[in-house]
Amino acid sequence: MPIGVFARRSGLTPGALRFYADSGLLPPAEVDPVSGYRYYSAGQVARATVLRRLREIAMPLAEVEVVLASGAGEASRLLDEHVARVVGDAVAAQRKAAVIKAALGSAPGLPIAALKGPVLADAVEQVLTATAREPGMPVLAGLRIEAGRGTVNLTATDRYRLSTRTLVPVEPPRRTWAGTVDGDELRTAVAEIRRGALVRLEAVPHGIWLRVAGREDRHCRLLSEEFPDHRLVLASLGEATTRVTVSKELLLRAVEDLPGERIALHITDRGVSVASADGGRPGPPLPATVTGRPLRIRFELTTLYPAVSTAIGPDVLLDLRGDDRPVTVRSADRGDLTTLAMPVGPDHST
Repeated sequence: MPIGVFARRSGLTPGALRFYADSGLLPPAEVDPVSGYRYYSAGQVARATVLRRLREIAMPLAEVEVVLASGAGEASRLLDEHVARVVGDAVAAQRKAAVIKAALGSAPGLPIAALKGPVLADAVEQVLTATAREPGMPVLAGLRIEAGRGTVNLTATDRYRLSTRTLVPVEPPRRTWAGTVDGDELRTAVAEIRRGALVRLEAVPHGIWLRVAGREDRHCRLLSEEFPDHRLVLASLGEATTRVTVSKELLLRAVEDLPGERIALHITDRGVSVASADGGRPGPPLPATVTGRPLRIRFELTTLYPAVSTAIGPDVLLDLRGDDRPVTVRSADRGDLTTLAMPVGPDHST
């Protein structure tokens, strides 16, 4: 077929086809010896399409040649390596740009609070389990930091879970401050934070600095979108009608052993039984302290499991308010980390 027809079928321009022919990546099937006009075969469309797609993800020509010459398994590995480099470079560029923007501001940084590094790192990891990446709602991937009245509160929510932890700083906040920090950048900073005995939080325009003595300071961007009104959610929960104290390890093990993606808790005065929400028989009751009325409540695995697994201590306390109301999950002996988990209805709606 003529080069113009082949260009339309492959999505490559005639100019690009000439370039790839000259580079040896996609030589034409035939070249007219008199006119020099190039012709391609229908069997070359697939290779041309893959070539176009590889270049669309900014793969260098040398790597494209290797991928095209490789089998499916090796090509997949090379693609993964390339994407990892591109993502890493993008994250590094984003971080450097944020640092440059922070340096452009003439106003000095605002000290927020000083916290023990390992404590802050653990709290960030625990609370960030309640984040999510939702198209059009980037704030759900962020962590809300609120400082004031002698405490620093960390909060995150994906609308199905809400996790919040209260920390007592080494040096109390000098003034009130609140902002939503990019969750991915905080995750990246956790390793550095954990190695610092003391971490000072300092607010600057568009971000915060995490300053660690003797280590590299880390900058995290602030998200501009409004964070969901989590205080209103917490204030409107109402009193618990059923309260359960159960071993975290036993509950997690029972959940892990179940097939399916949805879980049902059967709560009676005999304990807590765990079953598949899709009609499975409940297992033997787990030893538990139960007060209030019996209840059967269903959860998505991805909602309940992280809410329980991040609780502090060997036992978890569940405050339940009915089969369609948020459940509060927290440590039985420490209340500074609290997670809300939304159940699902009988028709699996939230």
